[in-house]
Formats: sequence, C-alpha cells, structure tokens
Amino acid sequence: MGVSTSVLLATALALALCLTFTLALRRAWSIPKWLDPAVALVRALLQLAILASVLSVAITNVAYVFLALLVMLGFGIWTSSRRLGGDARTVVLVAISMSTAVAVSVLTVFLTGALSFTGQNLLAFGGIITGNAMSVVTLSGRRLSQDVAQHWGEIEGWLGLGATNRRAVRDIASRAMREALIPNVDQTRVTGIVTMPGAFVGAVFAGASPLEAGRFQLLVLAGIMATGTIAAALIMWGSDPIAAGRPGRAENIKDPHVG
Repeated sequence: MGVSTSVLLATALALALCLTFTLALRRAWSIPKWLDPAVALVRALLQLAILASVLSVAITNVAYVFLALLVMLGFGIWTSSRRLGGDARTVVLVAISMSTAVAVSVLTVFLTGALSFTGQNLLAFGGIITGNAMSVVTLSGRRLSQDVAQHWGEIEGWLGLGATNRRAVRDIASRAMREALIPNVDQTRVTGIVTMPGAFVGAVFAGASPLEAGRFQLLVLAGIMATGTIAAALIMWGSDPIAAGRPGRAENIKDPHVG
C-alpha cells in the first residue's frame, strides 16, 4: 500500500519539529557535538530506505535473513568497537562478545520451539537483540574504564597486596556490568505500564492476537536480558581493565561523531 503525498509531508514536518526541539535544547545547554542527532536521523532515514528495499526480497528467504543479520551484527560490532577505542584487541573482544550473546539467545528461542523458524521471526527477534547487545557492550566497556580510573587508588592497594588484575577490579567490574544492564531490566519491568513495546504493537498491527503478541514480546524481553548479560559478562571477562582504565587512558576512549 502506497503512502499519500499529504502523509509524507506531515511526516516530514513532524520529523523537522522533533529534530528542531532536540537540537535547540542541546545547543542551549552547550552539549558537545550538538548536531549529532541530525546526522543520526539522516543516517537512519537512508538506512531504513535501504532496509525496506532489501527486506522486500530477503524476508521470503531465511538465507537472506541470516545475511541481513550478519550485516547488522557487523555494523553493531564496528560501532561499539569505535566507542571503546577501536584497537584490534577491542574489535576482537566486542565481536566475540556480541556474536556469542546473540547466538545463544537465538538458538535458545528457536531450538526450544518457542518461535517457529521463519524469516520474519528470525529477523524480528535477531534484529532487536542485536541492537540491545551493542548498547550493553558499549555501556559496560566505557563504564568499566571510567570506574577503574576513578578508583585507581583502591586497585593499586589490591595489587600491592598481591591480588591478580582480575581480583583487583572484580567489584568495580560488577558495578559497571550492573549499571549497563539497568536499562534492560527497567524496560522489562515497566513493559505494558509505562511503555508500549514495539514488538508487541507491531505484532498486533500485523494481525496477531494480543495473546500471541504478548508471548512474542515476552520472548523478546527475555532474549534482550539474556543477550545483554552474556555480552556484558564476556566484555568484563575479556577486558584488560588495568590497562584500559589506567588514569589518562580512560579519557582517551573514543567518542566519535555519529557520522
């Protein structure tokens, strides 16, 4: 079904107004790189246009869906790695963490038969948890480096007592992991009360019964929490926080322009 010109114009107006509010407030509060949301929105527009074109063909073939998910995963790994420094070791660690976490959740849901193995289900479930895995990896990695730098005296004390690097930062890593996972837990806690989840609404609009849509949403929420926890745990386990968080190093973690 096509979209009328009037609807397209109304959409453009709404987007422009929302973006104006965002940029005006960021500028007023002197937020660094205040134009980032504009760049991000333009990128989203282009990427969604490409995605819509690809999905019109890919959704009918599971092999194409796998390829689409691999591309999404690759971009997620690239984005998160840049946020955490971008060196080769970080890229490998992020790739292993995200890939393992996504694979475990996808295999669990489909091998148990909770979701039928179709291109639509694979793309919807896999796409959502991949995006959340990227966010958790970025948040947990950055928080770990920052917290290690802030508590460097405590860590030196542990090291002076003969503790291993891993033991010296264990409590700090635990807090960093917990902080990174708070959004996922809160999202699950308030679903249906504060938020109307996209997967649920999309399933209902696609013709599924509210019961079936709710079942799918619960699987998505469980998958998000499992994927995020696995990814964060692997980042904590594989990081070298002593080197990454040493005072002067944490400040050098890249925060690149969205473009």
